[in-house]
Amino acid sequence: MNLSLLSRYAFFACCVLFTLVSLLFLEHEWLWPFTLLGAVLSLVGIGDLLQKRHAVRRNYPILGNIRYLVEGIRPEIRQYLLEGDAEQLPFSRSQRSLVYSRAKNEGADKPFGTLRDVYQNGFEFISHSMRPAALSDPCSFRVEIGGPQCRQPYSASLFNVSAMSFGSLSANAIRALNQGAKLGDFYHDTGEGSISPYHREHGGDLVWELGSGYFGCRSAEGRFDPERFAVQARDPQVKMIEIKLSQGAKPGHGGILPKHKITAEIASTRGVPMGEDCVSPSRHSAFSTPIELLQFIAQLRELSGGKPVGFKFCLGHPWEFMGIAKAMLETGILPDFIVVDGKEGGTGAAPLEFTDHLGVPLREGLLFVHNTLVGSNLRDKIKLGASGKIVSAFDIARVLAIGADWANSARGFMFAIGCIQSQSCHTNKCPTGVATQDPLRQRALVVEDKAQRVYNFHRNTLKALAEMLAAAGLEHPAQIDAKHLVQRMSASEIKLFSQQHVFLAPGELLDGQVAGEFYQRMWRMARADSFEPALD
Repeated sequence: MNLSLLSRYAFFACCVLFTLVSLLFLEHEWLWPFTLLGAVLSLVGIGDLLQKRHAVRRNYPILGNIRYLVEGIRPEIRQYLLEGDAEQLPFSRSQRSLVYSRAKNEGADKPFGTLRDVYQNGFEFISHSMRPAALSDPCSFRVEIGGPQCRQPYSASLFNVSAMSFGSLSANAIRALNQGAKLGDFYHDTGEGSISPYHREHGGDLVWELGSGYFGCRSAEGRFDPERFAVQARDPQVKMIEIKLSQGAKPGHGGILPKHKITAEIASTRGVPMGEDCVSPSRHSAFSTPIELLQFIAQLRELSGGKPVGFKFCLGHPWEFMGIAKAMLETGILPDFIVVDGKEGGTGAAPLEFTDHLGVPLREGLLFVHNTLVGSNLRDKIKLGASGKIVSAFDIARVLAIGADWANSARGFMFAIGCIQSQSCHTNKCPTGVATQDPLRQRALVVEDKAQRVYNFHRNTLKALAEMLAAAGLEHPAQIDAKHLVQRMSASEIKLFSQQHVFLAPGELLDGQVAGEFYQRMWRMARADSFEPALD
């Protein structure tokens, strides 16, 4: 025990002893720096012994601090020195390198062969054709959004910037994303933080996301204000309105922006006072049932002058979405689009349990929404978008094959403007100026350069998609189907997506002849008048 005590305090004791002895020889100037170092270390050790927060530092004065220093730079050490090319944490080095290369307009070709184990369970690929098609112009990869109740339909790119708010991202990041969207003729989703002056500077197409806080169109009590909404929604730069029901990374979780973090710009953008916490509730106050949701959609469509209105959500209870589908049939009111967000999507900050264990992954959620709309004869009237860890042409092709009409990406475009996945978004200390409100840090992000990279990433990704489609014998993304994608199930078996997933036939839910008990039971439980399930 005495030996243990000596070993724990030996370095501290040596520092104190050295300092005391060296004070006796101050006439030797060369010794002064060492004396000063010994004194500083001794003071650190005394502080460690007196503090009460960290047991390691109390038991190992001075040396215990090494643990916290190394722990503080652990993510950087892992990312730069130890991380493998295929480790997805949450994006692999190869995924990030692909985005960086395309954003810089550099070649993304890979020499010598794939690094992937093509015999590993879960490996996916597109089957190619013996007769490749002619290469299509990626500029033609567009989706017309706007159903029969919409007076101002919008032609959207197949690939767009997903929702990221000003406040989460810096002013320069918003500027770069919007200027890049303008250059590439694709849309930029505002996120629920509303439309800031930085969204407007370059005139890129905007999709205004409306969250439960109704930022940019809220009353003093935090409720929806129709008049304030109409003023912003009728702006020609706003092309569509997206109601945010939930976010993939933290579905069902509201948020609070503390009053000390609210700048004058954020307060003006969100329409909130600076002296109060900015609360984003976990649920909307404008509606509480599927029918009321659709009535709200109809109201927003009218207030916006007939622009496309839809909603974004991460699938949770299956009967709830089927309840919305039943409400569509009952009321005749249809959203123009639905964006399905996967639980693998990103966020600036969320409880670990939410990011790890709440919400349905994108593939299952998208397939369920697609099947529900097909089975209720609504799919041809409503367009489907998909978001959730999409950064490559293959990622886009994969969601198109199981029901999506287009794809959105948030973190992919963050990489394009310089994000290095430091995972410090919530600290306001982003090293690249992307996710911070610190004016000195965001000054490092040069808008003109990064806007060009946003444009390059979008253009080169769709060019790669065009090449993949041509190899598969297809001329347009709308032609890709579940039969074109393949997944390895075991060392000796592969299956087409069309073999491993259930796809409903048009009207199958209405006919009552649904293949599979799951869809039948969820349809019986769904209610148009409530999100609560009916007794089954």
